[in-house]
Amino acid sequence: MTESVAVTELVPSTGHRVVAPGRRSRGTEIVLAVIAAFILFVAVIGPLLPLPNPNKQVLTNRLLPPIGWGGAQWKHPLGTDQHGRDMLSRLVAGTRLTVVIAIVSVLLGAVVGSMLGVVAGFRRRATDAVISRLTDAQLALPFILLAIAIVTSRGRSISTIILVLAIVGWAQYVRVVRAETLIVRERPFIKSLRIGGMSDTRIILRHVVPNVSGTVLTLSTLEVGTMILAESAMSFLGLGVVTPDISWGALLATGRETMRDAWWPVALPGLAIVLMVLYVNIAGDVLRARYDVRKRMHR
Repeated sequence: MTESVAVTELVPSTGHRVVAPGRRSRGTEIVLAVIAAFILFVAVIGPLLPLPNPNKQVLTNRLLPPIGWGGAQWKHPLGTDQHGRDMLSRLVAGTRLTVVIAIVSVLLGAVVGSMLGVVAGFRRRATDAVISRLTDAQLALPFILLAIAIVTSRGRSISTIILVLAIVGWAQYVRVVRAETLIVRERPFIKSLRIGGMSDTRIILRHVVPNVSGTVLTLSTLEVGTMILAESAMSFLGLGVVTPDISWGALLATGRETMRDAWWPVALPGLAIVLMVLYVNIAGDVLRARYDVRKRMHR
């Protein structure tokens, strides 16, 4: 019986054995899924872990270094900040809000942008022209200027941050999904359905949307990293999360006050942001390899 996936194969020129691409890809996906589960576990269960109160100030313990540096204490393995608050507790607490802000803003932007992209690509003509011009106008607006305008009018809050990030993100989906819809629209089976009398709404919901969903999932994964960076930028400029709420961007903003005396209050949240963005970019590349037929054929 022939196996569905070959584990190894011989390279004709050298005879060396190499691992089959399918097995490597599957192993990468498992590792990424485990990391995603761990991140979600920390975000959901983190506040229930036996850690110190992330907002409790103990000034006698201010700026304790992490383990491995002189003066460190085991009850604060990642050190403390300028107010004596445990850095590990604050990083864990910040994970929940950072993940929530990124995921909710991505979902809002994906839903709105994907719907507009599908409609623009399928209906064409005046509808396409209007949506495309709105998208161009949105992309032309500087992110920081838009954030300042909305935060000034609505005030600083988590809902305002999510609104700003969703408004910034939806235009990316319009362009990508519109391009995918234009390709799907010209396929023979879509033309057959239209000739057969099926309504445009039914074709879009039952046939176009499933065909572009992989692209939307890939772009959404990549956009999570973009939203985390955008939230960090807002917090760094004083437009983000308000105390006592904690996010990685807020930790980065408060940590800069002690950069000359201690590196860990700013380096640790910065490292968390870098690793998260790196992770979602790798995950997005794996999803793109899975859903992009042309790339999968050339692997």
